[in-house]
Amino acid sequence: MTHAAPVSPVDRADLRHRIDKALTEFLTNQRVWMAGVDAALNPVAEAIEAFVLGGGKRLRPAFAYWGFRGAGGTDSDQVVTALAALEFVQASALIHDDLMDRSETRRGVPSVHRRFATRHRDSGWGGDPDGFGEAAAVLLGDLCLVWSDELLHSAGLPPQTIARARPVFDLMRTEVTVGQYLDVLTQATGDTSLERAGKVARYKSAKYTVERPLLLGAALADAPEDVRTAYSAYGLPLGEAFQLRDDVLGVFGDPAQTGKPAGDDLREGKRTYLIAAAAEALDAADREVLLGRLGDSALGEAGVARLRELIVTSGALERTEQRIVTLTDAALAALAAVDLGTEARQALVDLAIAATRRAD
Repeated sequence: MTHAAPVSPVDRADLRHRIDKALTEFLTNQRVWMAGVDAALNPVAEAIEAFVLGGGKRLRPAFAYWGFRGAGGTDSDQVVTALAALEFVQASALIHDDLMDRSETRRGVPSVHRRFATRHRDSGWGGDPDGFGEAAAVLLGDLCLVWSDELLHSAGLPPQTIARARPVFDLMRTEVTVGQYLDVLTQATGDTSLERAGKVARYKSAKYTVERPLLLGAALADAPEDVRTAYSAYGLPLGEAFQLRDDVLGVFGDPAQTGKPAGDDLREGKRTYLIAAAAEALDAADREVLLGRLGDSALGEAGVARLRELIVTSGALERTEQRIVTLTDAALAALAAVDLGTEARQALVDLAIAATRRAD
């Protein structure tokens, strides 16, 4: 129960292919509709298609699907289509996140706001290219959020089934939005406390990556209380561990695998658990160096290397890695305490391993 799966849990039940098929069919129909409004919307359709279909781990629909199956739900294409709506929530969050962080790339290609700024510049249009790109990113992110609703409701599931899932879906989107605000606020105030870093991680990422998708699947299956309780006890620590792995990759990850420049989180001034742990452990002089350079958009390779060194020597990296292990173990223990089908249980174990040991 602790080994890596020979087949990715996202690929079991042909899940990744079925999710991508549902997304492709939906986006094709939206492209046709937008073309009927105005041909100028074709670049919008192309950009969203490239963003949604051009990458992504499909972890959130996978957690939701195996949560559904573990709660006794019967597989169907309608269920998979409904859960594919989570990819539009993710797309909305990432498009807006890249804009707020002024990130140049996502998955190794220009971020949406940079893509539209370049289009403006290359076309010789009037006004500010960067302002145009930023406005486009806000609107495309909003459009993805609207489409998450539309795909959920048009998946073909009975209205009473959707009604059970709706409160979870709504709360999840509220949580990730307020979590994003807390992240922006934390960067602005310079709060480096572990308490604040943990809360941001929990609401910005942890809940909507694991716990809420699981509970969405459980709601679709009309799961009993003990299953929903176990899913929260599994999902919350695992979601936090997922975010901690993301934080480590944001500082130490290989750009060839992450698709983001090395040390990007340092330039963006992210007040993560990793940074909070380092700030807590460093002496006053080294803490001043860390916090003084954090958020410097012009931070070069030497500056990134120096801050990495401080994080390592403070023990923060080791502390973060150990916390990932502790949280993952707690999640797996919670999963073991509830009666689930063998296939779903193993898929959720393997998803936990995939989410916390990834390199991208």
